[in-house]
Amino acid sequence: MQSYGNIKLFAGSGCPDLAQRISNYIGIPLSDWDIIEFPNENIFVRLNESVRGQDVYLIQSHAKPVQKNIMEMLIAIDCLKRDSAGRITIVAPYLSYSQSDKKDQPRVPISARLLADLIEVAGADRWMTIDLHAQQIQGFYKIPGDSLTAFYILTNYFAEKNLDAVVVTPDLGFAKKGRNFAEMLDLPLAFVEKRRVGNQNIREALTVIGNVENKDVIIVDDLVDTAGSMQQAVKVLKSCGAKDVYLSFTHAVLSDPATERLKDLPIKEIVTTDTIPIDPAKKLDNMIVLSVDELLGEVIIRSHEGRSVGELFNE
Repeated sequence: MQSYGNIKLFAGSGCPDLAQRISNYIGIPLSDWDIIEFPNENIFVRLNESVRGQDVYLIQSHAKPVQKNIMEMLIAIDCLKRDSAGRITIVAPYLSYSQSDKKDQPRVPISARLLADLIEVAGADRWMTIDLHAQQIQGFYKIPGDSLTAFYILTNYFAEKNLDAVVVTPDLGFAKKGRNFAEMLDLPLAFVEKRRVGNQNIREALTVIGNVENKDVIIVDDLVDTAGSMQQAVKVLKSCGAKDVYLSFTHAVLSDPATERLKDLPIKEIVTTDTIPIDPAKKLDNMIVLSVDELLGEVIIRSHEGRSVGELFNE
């Protein structure tokens, strides 16, 4: 027996198409509400149906415009709370500010912690996201949550290709996740080594730790923003004798000039997911976009029914 009512799904402006696919998977229609932006850029949210006592899931990716989508999410949480929702879960396929997880230089903020505080104060009871840039961000939240991964979706895609490849991480900071990716595919692992250039805060890819000569390579990362790291990694791998290059990452942030950089690189396929809507103008011909709708839909169902999420991944 659950202490909450029925599932209510609400789609924010950050990923409406993904929200609809999740709705289709679960078999529950998206609930109706109005999101209005006034001429002064203030955001107004109005529910067109009651959520009193219901189990509410607000699906909102922190896509561009990031600040607007975050503020919309916070106002929506407050709106749902004031209508006496039984439980409010934020489903953020891509959680912004996850790269600001520590104070790594003087006089800077820890924005990931600030965002966690904002979500809690607004009134959320739970959170759900995919592939946090740093897993320690989970500790910033006092409310429970589900930190999921799209690696199973991505590795299943590559497993069907049966490549004789080497999994490569674009820097040593992603080594642990890269090792997990390689183990899922039963493939060897290599790393691109970066070093700081002079006294500047710039890191340059210098060499590859591991053997990639005459091998296809799969470069894995959690996100691609401006694609500078990927650009350096591809060039270094090619100089070390790599054959076909595949890119695999969860979040397609693709800030300019990412598309131009990726388009000019000798890449066989770019495999990513729909945690962030991809502008059609930025979707390249060699880009494969896999959906996380079934993953999120299944976790929402299990969360509502009080069943284990770990069982999905044999954990």
